[in-house]
Amino acid sequence: MKTILIAALWAPLLAAQATDNTQLKQVIVFGRHSVRSPLATNSTLNQYSAGAYPQFSVQPGYLTANGAALETILGGYYRAWLTKEGLLIGNDASDAKLVYFRANNIERTIATAQAFAVGMLPAAPPPVDFLPAGVDPLFDPMDAGVSHLDSRQAVAAVSGRLGGNPQSLSSAYAAEFALARSVLFGYPLGQTPVPATPEGKTDPTAIPIGAAPGVPGLPVDLGGLLTIESVTTPFLLEYADGMQPSDVAWGRLTADQISQLTRITQLLLDLEYRTPYVARVLSSNLASHVVRSLQQAATGNTMAGSLGNPQTKVMVLIASDVNVTSLAGLLHLDWTLPGYQENFCALGGALVFELRQSRSTGEYVVRASYVTQSLDQLRNRTVLTLSAPPSVAPVFIPGCSTASAKFDCPLSGFVRVADAAIDQKSADLTH
Repeated sequence: MKTILIAALWAPLLAAQATDNTQLKQVIVFGRHSVRSPLATNSTLNQYSAGAYPQFSVQPGYLTANGAALETILGGYYRAWLTKEGLLIGNDASDAKLVYFRANNIERTIATAQAFAVGMLPAAPPPVDFLPAGVDPLFDPMDAGVSHLDSRQAVAAVSGRLGGNPQSLSSAYAAEFALARSVLFGYPLGQTPVPATPEGKTDPTAIPIGAAPGVPGLPVDLGGLLTIESVTTPFLLEYADGMQPSDVAWGRLTADQISQLTRITQLLLDLEYRTPYVARVLSSNLASHVVRSLQQAATGNTMAGSLGNPQTKVMVLIASDVNVTSLAGLLHLDWTLPGYQENFCALGGALVFELRQSRSTGEYVVRASYVTQSLDQLRNRTVLTLSAPPSVAPVFIPGCSTASAKFDCPLSGFVRVADAAIDQKSADLTH
């Protein structure tokens, strides 16, 4: 009887959560590029491994052919979803006029955006906006002179999160470091004593971890942590690009172990770009443009510091994991999806902000989510449909989201929360 009573009490709430009384008015997709080749050359990577890394078919840091194909598949899914939602009508020439694409001006992000556009509007892919030269203040505000990072403050902020002892990460992540070393030097995990480093090679796990002023694009130099990340990330890229099993980490890792090693990547990104002081400097300009674009769409009036125009219904912004991580850090957004580590910015994954309007009250709300292909969907180039979609995690917006199933946040509340997080001195209403 008690169980029946509880079920009866919960039924109206569950029914209310299942009913979506909103209409999608605009969507902003802020994503990472798809599968690329490693940033370091093989000659550099091979210094840290017993065997040679497999060769990618493109130069370092470029989008692979599979990466482009995967992004076109993803664009096709968004096409189906947005058409179902009524935001697109299915006439590519007409829809293209309501879509805005912008990418950071590096090859892999431009190519990703172009591939996404082909998937979304194959008959009339819209042009991708990017700066032909120089740095884009939307994605790289420091080098563009829009914001200023105090390197000493950044080092202190990161070091303070580690109790002033960055080297403590060696013990906190001992399991991941041990796994990485065993793969790199080709011996069974847990073997004792641990084999010596092969002659002429460098053990990345032995390089001291520190916190020092960084270089452009890297706020803080974390020493050995950066090296370990750079030599383990290729394993994820090899798997996602569909390489033969023997070429994925020399056949020494399962998909779950590859995911475990991405904890090192996530640690590096978290310290470098989610640290509050750094995130505020790096993402205030982008956040300001996102907020103003949503307001512009809701009011129908052109607004300084926004992107697109009041009629823009779909906005796709493509950059890198550092950009997505930093914006998430600024707004305190978190997500977890099966097969991935917490807050991991997957290849081709995106933070998605939906502007919705209540059909009954007319109120505008913001609904956030993180959308990405799973590791196996990437590896197998799985066709995505509404019945076989990518992974989607609803994202709670602290200080704003309600207790609804999708964590809807009133637009006015989103503006308030974002304005409190944004450093106006680091935002430019022109760029």
